[in-house]
Amino acid sequence: MEFGLYTFADVNPNPGVGKAENTNQRFKNLMEEIQLADQVGLDVFAIGEHHRADYAVSAPAVVLGAAAVLTKNIRLSSSVTVLSSEDPVRVFQQYATIDQLSSGRAEIMVGRGSFIESYPLFGYELHDYDELFAEKLDLLLKLRDVEQLAWNGKHRASFKNMGIYPRPFQDKLPVWIAVGGTPESAVRAGNLGLPMALAIIGGMPERYVPFANLYKSTAEQSGKFSGEIPLSINSHVYVSESSQKAGDEMYPHYSEMMNRIGRERGWAPMSRASFDASRSERGALLMGSPQQVIDKLLFEHELFGYTRFLAQMTMGTLPHELAMKSIELFGTKVVPEVRKAIASKKA
Repeated sequence: MEFGLYTFADVNPNPGVGKAENTNQRFKNLMEEIQLADQVGLDVFAIGEHHRADYAVSAPAVVLGAAAVLTKNIRLSSSVTVLSSEDPVRVFQQYATIDQLSSGRAEIMVGRGSFIESYPLFGYELHDYDELFAEKLDLLLKLRDVEQLAWNGKHRASFKNMGIYPRPFQDKLPVWIAVGGTPESAVRAGNLGLPMALAIIGGMPERYVPFANLYKSTAEQSGKFSGEIPLSINSHVYVSESSQKAGDEMYPHYSEMMNRIGRERGWAPMSRASFDASRSERGALLMGSPQQVIDKLLFEHELFGYTRFLAQMTMGTLPHELAMKSIELFGTKVVPEVRKAIASKKA
């Protein structure tokens, strides 16, 4: 059972010049967040890739390389690498390098991306959305399995009998597939024998159970897993001393972020009432007191039987000191109790 954090390293965009404010400070804060997560015993820290003014990280591998030498135990992953607009050879080399720097703690979480800026930025067409991902994932997995290979594809230049270096510290670099709720993605992950990370950031978690079950049944039929089938649930989390305090501290920053993105996507504005409804027992947000977050984590474990849970905490304009407090509470008050409760049920 693993628990960790993921972040997009949000920054406050300056609408006057389209330039992100305080990016340098955001990177310093990010290093402190990763180190604290390591110190409080969390298992994973993952960083997303974006190409927008409101997120600081466009090159997760660079940030994870820095984190590798500042941490001791925590696993380091992307969340996600937008593989469709990346070169799988360079992705493999970058994460193999992180794996060597960290003595075997690197992972790659691949996806197609919920934002599409990287496609025109790197010269790809959106009508190739599915084909790009399938072909590049195929190449990435081949690179992982063999040291020397030939490649001939449609969306990446061919090569013959080339060695790909460096090789990772681990025997096989872990690759997760991140999905948002399409059955085809669940089937793909199960058929390939790859662990799946399911994002649940809205609606009722129960609605995602058939999707998770589809992945698990496909994975079982594939025969590519030995033992427990790995499943990560990735959700928005914030922990404070009380439910009221958690809501009061997070709502201004969370609603700013959701309403900013919502204006692009046509979502209804988030009110305090809708925010609090999402924090309720059956809502998607795990935001409240330590006990409330414990209860929701256990409820979702009953629903999904997840093997990993990743929490996104640093969202919107949330101040660094509040993020650090939430990380500490999550690592010291929430996760130990959840581990204990799940272990006692299995005993």
